[in-house]
Amino acid sequence: MNLINTSDLRPGQVFSEHVYTEGEYLLVTAMVPLRQRDIDVLVTWGIDYVRTKGALIDDELRSDSSQEVNDFLLSADDAVKVLETELSKAMEEPKEDKSTSPSKKSVVRFSISDVQQNTGPYRAYKNIIEKLNSVFTSLKSGIDVEMRLIDNICDQLLKDLREHPDKFVGFILGGEVSGNELAKSSVNSAILSAMMAQELRLPHHKTHNIVSGALLHDVGMLRLSKGITEKKGGLSEAELEQIKSHPMHTSRIVTKELFGPHEVNLIALHHHERWDGKGYPDKLTGNAIDIGARIVSVADAFEAMVSKKSYRNSMVGYQAVKNLLADNGRRFDPSVIIAFTKIIGIYPIGSIVRLNDGSIARVVNVHTDAPMRPVVQMLTDNKGNALGSRTVNVVDLLAEKTLFIKEAIDPVEYEKANA
Repeated sequence: MNLINTSDLRPGQVFSEHVYTEGEYLLVTAMVPLRQRDIDVLVTWGIDYVRTKGALIDDELRSDSSQEVNDFLLSADDAVKVLETELSKAMEEPKEDKSTSPSKKSVVRFSISDVQQNTGPYRAYKNIIEKLNSVFTSLKSGIDVEMRLIDNICDQLLKDLREHPDKFVGFILGGEVSGNELAKSSVNSAILSAMMAQELRLPHHKTHNIVSGALLHDVGMLRLSKGITEKKGGLSEAELEQIKSHPMHTSRIVTKELFGPHEVNLIALHHHERWDGKGYPDKLTGNAIDIGARIVSVADAFEAMVSKKSYRNSMVGYQAVKNLLADNGRRFDPSVIIAFTKIIGIYPIGSIVRLNDGSIARVVNVHTDAPMRPVVQMLTDNKGNALGSRTVNVVDLLAEKTLFIKEAIDPVEYEKANA
């Protein structure tokens, strides 16, 4: 593998093989000219070098196909222009003093004892899921439910989230709660939606409605048969159309049974609309989609990717974030994606990662301006020896340039192997 200093890169350079940043994150594919913005991202993120199995190709040796690919990339630039603009703004914002941030005062560990003993933040997280599941059970049984029950759950979630934001994200990635799948998925989406709404500095009343909408966004699934919602394998076209009807069912529940606010109904009805207008049920485009629905759409997509379903396995947080970043303004509002990556990072808090020296660590903090170089707590040394729970060995990868993340590890499998 050839190492190339970032300072030696120039726009227009073409390599015979794919070029990767630290951690095997693809920068540019083989035979595609490097762009200035690719280099700017490396500089912004503090990446000193890239790697490739190939070599720099002279201008006269470039194939015609590389120009065709470059033309395609140039035509696709419009799709990511908004994303780039928002990212630039985010980089220019004054940096928060993390030393005084309540959620960053101490190292955050995924607490196995909390999970095993059903106490602390885990108990709070599980309690919210159980309360929402009770509401869903009543709705499914035809028992009258008042909107104030959702309001109470929303208030409790926001209170607990203020106290344990990082641990709640860890619980989402860890998939620790079994059963009550619809309620768990809805609570996870509500947690992520609340964090994005707060990052976007939305007013408290609007955040409250967004969280309520996230808690209820899939309640229409209760009106579909288990044969469809729990089916293993692919769905037929007719079954898929039934799945696509759930926003309408949700809307009717919110308006006719819960008598919920109009904004909550918009989230329920439009969380499957797309930024490019190809969603459903109304094919709305861009800002015509309510901001709450745009936020819940991102939260719902991430939650679905990192949670195990009857028809597929879960995805590690790192890969799920990469999938969202690759959207390029098709399905999601780019400004919401920016907010999401700022609160979650490229490697979300709680992610288990293997470093380039073979050691294993857990991500405990993220740098919004250098998302590929988070703060990690070491779990094993480079020989695989576990570090005791009393040993607090925290490494800031932004400062420790010799170390970088090579790959993400499934946190569930890691916890099972080291329980």
